[in-house]
Amino acid sequence: MRRPLEPAINGRGAQSGAVPTRFGLAEREVDGDWRDHVQTFDGPPVKLRTTVTEEFPKTIVTFNSSPDVPFDRSINAYRGCEHGCVYCYARPTHAYHDLSPGLDFETRLFAKPNAAEILRRTLAKPAYKPQFIAMGTNTDPYQPIEARYAITRQVLEVCLEARHPVTITTKSDRVLRDLDLLAELAKHKLTAVSISVTSLDPVLSGKLEPRAASPAKRLAALEKLAAAGVQAHISIAPVIPAITDEFMERLIERAGAIGVRSASWIPLRLPHEVAPLFREWLEVHYPDRAGKVMSIVRSIRGGRENDPDFFTRMKPSGVWADLFRARFRIACKRAGVGRDRIELDCSQFRRPEVGGQLRLL
Repeated sequence: MRRPLEPAINGRGAQSGAVPTRFGLAEREVDGDWRDHVQTFDGPPVKLRTTVTEEFPKTIVTFNSSPDVPFDRSINAYRGCEHGCVYCYARPTHAYHDLSPGLDFETRLFAKPNAAEILRRTLAKPAYKPQFIAMGTNTDPYQPIEARYAITRQVLEVCLEARHPVTITTKSDRVLRDLDLLAELAKHKLTAVSISVTSLDPVLSGKLEPRAASPAKRLAALEKLAAAGVQAHISIAPVIPAITDEFMERLIERAGAIGVRSASWIPLRLPHEVAPLFREWLEVHYPDRAGKVMSIVRSIRGGRENDPDFFTRMKPSGVWADLFRARFRIACKRAGVGRDRIELDCSQFRRPEVGGQLRLL
């Protein structure tokens, strides 16, 4: 782990590798060997580069029975995320590959180029029953490599052909590149787009989520989506005590002014390796308030840094949590913004063609 108060790694959210110890991979301790003095001899490390590995899974739709999320199936076109949001709850998934949930998560990415092809075969199965598919629930479908791979766009094309409902969650204005598809899906009541905005401060955003779109660009994207008839939703996620919570009211006010009609908020979650990564980030960027932030986090999580339990993990408790809820409720009422209600139509579903075979009816 990096030592507190060292200079930040520019352009990256994580400040170290955060070795996943859950799987028996012990973190190397400083013992004075040559690796501890490599920068003395060789100079500073080479700038981190993003690499992408293509993988070709046999399935692409992931089903879940969680009581805490409003969907039962999702698609993740990518593993890892170059946006580098330090708080991302998906970071621990990189440990399954023996990779770091820290810097590896945002620099060693995986893409699934055959996602649309597999989705088509899945939707064509006679036993398949449609419910809306959520994209962006683990890693961002519009992270920078989407410009190269266009996997998300291909998935949307299949959904439009099959009249299958799909939702998008993103932190990127790159979603506007698919506005033609999203507007057409919206005409059939088949899509909703949620854009997560954490603050109105581009400097803070550059530290917190260094390769995501600026707050201004995200708000502009929401406005264009709403104007195109797409169900546009603002997600204030996560709300970080003493770091981003001050922006809650202004974000909701701005959302209401640009035609966004629904909003939600999610408190900071720190599962597994995310907790030490976030503490490290605080010590690098906000050492003056690190103790206060973590104290409030523990107060809304029953004394723990993270609550992993079903039914309560998305519902913080305590005085601070009640305050955030009250502030959110009042701000929404003033701005004329409602709660998140995803209302999509599954009745239009038609099984797509596979291998050139035409539908009988």
